[in-house]
Amino acid sequence: MNYSYWEHKNWLSNIDYAIIGSGIVGLNCALQIRKKQPKAKIVILEKGVLPEGASTKNAGFACFGSLTELIDDLKTHSEAEVIELVIQRLKGLYLLRQTVGDKKLKYKPNGGFELFSGDDNFLFEECQFHKNHINHILKPIFKSNVFNEVDNTFGFQNVNNQLFFNKYEGQIDTGKMMNALLKLAHKNNIKILNNIKVEAFDDSNNTVEIKTNHFTLKASKVLVATNGFASELLKETVKPARAQVLITKPIKDLKIKGTFHLEQGYYYFRNINNRILLGGGRNLDFKAEETTSFNQTDLIQNKLDQLLKTTILPKTDFEIEHRWSGIMGVGSQKKPIVKQISNNVFCGVRLGGMGIAIGSLIGKELADLLDY
Repeated sequence: MNYSYWEHKNWLSNIDYAIIGSGIVGLNCALQIRKKQPKAKIVILEKGVLPEGASTKNAGFACFGSLTELIDDLKTHSEAEVIELVIQRLKGLYLLRQTVGDKKLKYKPNGGFELFSGDDNFLFEECQFHKNHINHILKPIFKSNVFNEVDNTFGFQNVNNQLFFNKYEGQIDTGKMMNALLKLAHKNNIKILNNIKVEAFDDSNNTVEIKTNHFTLKASKVLVATNGFASELLKETVKPARAQVLITKPIKDLKIKGTFHLEQGYYYFRNINNRILLGGGRNLDFKAEETTSFNQTDLIQNKLDQLLKTTILPKTDFEIEHRWSGIMGVGSQKKPIVKQISNNVFCGVRLGGMGIAIGSLIGKELADLLDY
């Protein structure tokens, strides 16, 4: 396709900063660059019609890790590393709330709960055993105990009668968050080009040539914020991890309120607009879920349906309204990858399923790598 003088002048030439990916990281990176460079030309290249990946598809948990997740992290990370992960997630959540505002986020501090399958006493007992230690190492951050046992007052079945409660967890409206970030980007004269898939880039001494499915363009600096799709452009150790999700139609007199974790966080659900949103299940077939395909599988969707019927809403009639998938970026370590790749290329990827918590902070850290 031939592009006009106007198109070249306004969108495709003299680009100072090209950001690949218009998710939470990419948008926050652009906003941070704009603070330092009021007159710079910033262009975001997004391969989807909407921000594709996980930013518009996640469950909207404003969390920093359930008790079982933190216990599991301590098996592969040092205590100092786990504490740093929690601090990083809290900083990220604070930055997100500061950037967008709680009202626009529809932020609700309803707390988080962890459920335990009725036949999995070992996991529950492990949490009882480690609870005091986890509370102890987190106390300097929160100034009080984070995790406490509470009764199952929600009518959940086939689970332990005791749940673990975390009063510091909240929930947001993912769609409203992304809409607000996109509006901020447009307000700050940040150009977003959708349906543009970056196929390759070549970094020379002074500029980066970017080849896309529609055109080739150049930028002084390139910042890669594609998370679960990072391996398509980078050699970093990031694996895609598909998260399958469903949501019910509105349920009359729904009493469930909060964010909920089950089976070490591999299943998660919440209330939203009198509905139940439920996701997870990649632990049923880790290898099959290492994919960038947005399809759903019968194996996982049937399990999600079963959990709704037998555990979450056992005495309530409900109908499923939507099913979808998002793509996360994971690795053997929970720490995100924020680094310089070459002279003029940088990346902020591998958010480990914690995009809501750390996406804003990773965007800022990515922008801070630049030498203005």
